[in-house]
Amino acid sequence: MNSAPDMPANPHIPVLLRPLLAAVAPVSGSWLDGTFGAGGYTRGLLAAGADHVIGVDRDPLAFEMAASWAGEYGDRLSFAEGVFSALDTYTDELLDGVVLDLGVSSMQLDRADRGFSFMKDGPLDMRMSQSGPSAADIVNTASEAELADIIFQYGEERASRRIAKAIIAARLTSPIITTARLVDIIADCLPKSKPGGSHPATRTFQAIRIAVNDEFGELLAGLEAAERALKPGGQLAVVTFHSLEDRVVKKFMQARAGAGGNANRYAPVVEADQPTFTLKKRRATGPDDQELAENPRSRSAKLRVAIRTDAPVGDIVRKGLGLPKISFGGVLSA
Repeated sequence: MNSAPDMPANPHIPVLLRPLLAAVAPVSGSWLDGTFGAGGYTRGLLAAGADHVIGVDRDPLAFEMAASWAGEYGDRLSFAEGVFSALDTYTDELLDGVVLDLGVSSMQLDRADRGFSFMKDGPLDMRMSQSGPSAADIVNTASEAELADIIFQYGEERASRRIAKAIIAARLTSPIITTARLVDIIADCLPKSKPGGSHPATRTFQAIRIAVNDEFGELLAGLEAAERALKPGGQLAVVTFHSLEDRVVKKFMQARAGAGGNANRYAPVVEADQPTFTLKKRRATGPDDQELAENPRSRSAKLRVAIRTDAPVGDIVRKGLGLPKISFGGVLSA
């Protein structure tokens, strides 16, 4: 096992890191952290014995913030600015492991100027890559039907139509360009949250963020890219934070492990490809009491791990993977 410097102090606490490292142990060889963020998973993998980790992130701020400690790992750590849907293009060698953390990094949430948080007033942005159409662009140009579709399908918000109608009415007065104004619009449409309950804007902000960053398109393409990038015996570990993400990851892994089942019992039996993954566990791993005490944001997190077989890469079949049905510039599920 290679030695590693002590992990520097950092206010960001990586979710489910201990169970993830336990699930993929022993850690060795080349790994790719497809959602580098504040570097928590990368440093954990290096400390556990990975020979080399490639940190990938679409946000250039992630690498700026890592500059103060990255040099301590020498050539064991390298970076690639990009999306994890292209993770199989960032190295010429097959990988021993791929880690994907689908949560929004605290470094993004904590900066009001990034526009992710409904708790901080700032420009309505939400772009992880800091380029392309922003949340303000969607909120101010999408039709009422499109907004309702986004908020319902990506946020599972039952009051989606009411919120979409209120957004349209508000933007007729002036464009909605700050997080605080959008929060006020949403709050006026919903009952006040109960003590300990989630903020009224939680689901709508989640939905708009997903639409801005095409998160489901990236997720599915990233899972497919991991299948191409992993060597036989290589491991894919994915941490999700809400039921929509977890459903897609679960169905993808089950389908690739040959355990997806038949969507229609009356349909003719179709011979499946050789399984490209085996499942480490049938059920997802959630946070234990210690993790919940240390990191409350882990309460909805789930970890799933699959092991690459030596079968050829499977055909891309996205039907039946639980993708949200939406027609506004995002993923269309079949």
